Amino acid sequence: MATNRTFTMIKPDAVKAGHTGAILAQINKAGFKIIAMKLTHLTPSVAGKFYAVHAERPFYGELVEFMSSGPIVAAILEKDNAVADFRKLIGATNPADAEAGTIRALYATSIGENAVHGADSDENAAIEGSFHFSADQMVG
Repeated sequence: MATNRTFTMIKPDAVKAGHTGAILAQINKAGFKIIAMKLTHLTPSVAGKFYAVHAERPFYGELVEFMSSGPIVAAILEKDNAVADFRKLIGATNPADAEAGTIRALYATSIGENAVHGADSDENAAIEGSFHFSADQMVG
């Protein structure tokens, strides 16, 4: 069953390149309401815990290093069919395969530095959102 919330992070590459405002504007224009948001810098330990599901994958160390390399913007978004609609808005993981006008087509530079994270399921959206935010930090 689809829910109305999803989780995203604007990744260090996009924050460093100054794309935060443009990405947030696209999110708003697509009809998403931001119900929680913060600028933070993940430590390697926190990034490792967040991506623990990938711990056995060959890219895990590189992913943790990248995600702790600079500030990120974490946010919980609300909209009907939030997860699926947000995945469509951000585009394919590989920016070369991303549909024109999607966030990754516009701002990502590679599969590894792909500008934005989007939860891949309703269950993961809830888990990832609660990893970064407590209930009292959400508006709405």
